[in-house]
Amino acid sequence: IGLEYTRAHVFQIDPATKRNWIPASKHAVTVSFFYDANKHAYRIISVGGTKAIINSTISHNMTFTKTSQKFGQWADSRANTVYGLGFATEQQLHQFAERFKEVREAARLAREKSQDKMELSNAALSIAAPQDLSDELQSPPVMCVNGPEDKLFRSQSADITLSSEKERIKKMLSEGSICEMNLESELFTLQDSNAKLVAALHEANANVEQWKKQLVAYQEETERLRDQVADLEAHGGQGPSDMLKDELTQSLEELENLLKAKDGVRHRIHVSASLNVFQELEMRNVELERRVQNTEQNLASALQDRERAENEVQRVIQILDVKIFDLNDLRQSLVKLISK
Repeated sequence: IGLEYTRAHVFQIDPATKRNWIPASKHAVTVSFFYDANKHAYRIISVGGTKAIINSTISHNMTFTKTSQKFGQWADSRANTVYGLGFATEQQLHQFAERFKEVREAARLAREKSQDKMELSNAALSIAAPQDLSDELQSPPVMCVNGPEDKLFRSQSADITLSSEKERIKKMLSEGSICEMNLESELFTLQDSNAKLVAALHEANANVEQWKKQLVAYQEETERLRDQVADLEAHGGQGPSDMLKDELTQSLEELENLLKAKDGVRHRIHVSASLNVFQELEMRNVELERRVQNTEQNLASALQDRERAENEVQRVIQILDVKIFDLNDLRQSLVKLISK
């Protein structure tokens, strides 16, 4: 059994008007190409919930027609209807049309092989002895009943296995989602801590720049006072000028002492901040960046695992759809056998 699928909006022609389209699905559903090895037949199937939306057996004379850039249709004489598919992109429509041609050609070859086998079988039956033929015709019908029953049991066993596999994949998806949420939370925490450290670093740099500006202002004030003292000494005044000179000299000394104290404080702050705080902040920043990179890698890995699990779930769902069709066929066969 082989499966290939795509997603599209499904429509059926209005049986009353034969012109208008009736939506068969509220949203895009999975449309699959399915090969039944037991019946040597190719089918297009689609399931919406528990309802079969499309169950079209492909014959050699079917044609898929593109009616617009994203819409195509084909007629199914056995189902007495016309199916229409609306795709999201023009490329998806083109891929489906090409695959439809390949499957139609495969159906033609399978039909020719089946006809050749029937001809050979008829020739062999015509040569066989009448007694052998009567024995074959009088073979007990119980074998026909046991065959579908065995297939039914095998199908039920396969469905149980698929159900357990589906539960395991759901559990994997749940665990992957929890891990992804934890990784995202840790990533946001690290980014917040990194932002706070960067803000503290910028604030420290701004304080250093402010101290530098104050130092320059004090130096300019000192130079101005020195110029005033030099002017007073050049004039050689007495009395109040001497007193002003003493006051200016004292103010100059105070300013020089203040400048020295400020310079010492600035130097200590600069050395302490530059060698200790800044280095520590940079080291913590590097460590946080490393942890962020590791977290991003773990998150990417978790997303890949989740994507693989989702693909596996999709594959299991497709197989379950096929099993549902098989069980439906078996049920109909059993009903026919019981009614006989």
